[in-house]
Amino acid sequence: MNLLLDTHVFLWALDDSPFLSQKARSALIDGSNIIFVSAATAWEISIKRAIGKLHLPEGNYMDELRLHRFTPLNITTEHALAVEQLPLHHKDPFDRLLVAQAQIEKLTLITHDAHIMQYAISFIET
Repeated sequence: MNLLLDTHVFLWALDDSPFLSQKARSALIDGSNIIFVSAATAWEISIKRAIGKLHLPEGNYMDELRLHRFTPLNITTEHALAVEQLPLHHKDPFDRLLVAQAQIEKLTLITHDAHIMQYAISFIET
């Protein structure tokens, strides 16, 4: 299965958080799954750290991706343009971009966000 992590799920996975459901945890450790982390996640984390809304220990984002064997997913023009076609279930631009990426790339999104779960995508709830 090809998975895409919502930003909070990415952070929870780094910490092995108890907030991860058993189903999400199993999907993350299943070696046959390819786990993608969007460039939108790096962008969101960077913005939130810069404005003081997210406090994380210093670390190299790319090192964490490699350590956890996550695959970076770049943002394409097609992804960005697809956001316009999405229903307004969610107004967060980062989450809307993740939904568009999940649709276009046929990825299962792991999330805890009930707004995201309203979209016509495959997801695993945390």
